[in-house]
Amino acid sequence: MLSSFLPYSVLVALSLVFQILWFVILAHVIMSWLIGFNVLNMRQPLVYKLWDLLTRALEPFYGPIRRILPPMQGIDLTPMIVIIALIFIQRLLGI
Repeated sequence: MLSSFLPYSVLVALSLVFQILWFVILAHVIMSWLIGFNVLNMRQPLVYKLWDLLTRALEPFYGPIRRILPPMQGIDLTPMIVIIALIFIQRLLGI
């Protein structure tokens, strides 16, 4: 475990960043479902701005994975892979 090499304050900060990233990914996934089922309309300015913000915030995490994964008929497994990677890194760091 790498937690013995890092100061406690760094581990707390990383844990907070991982939790925020987890909730942003969850919000993005739920919003994509709501858009897909026409509950949310992308022509509404607030919905479009929120979707654009979440997409731009997550693209640095999603981009490299999407370049590796093959297209899968409308199913995007990228958020699940990012969440699994976050869990793995958290366990590795011991937080």
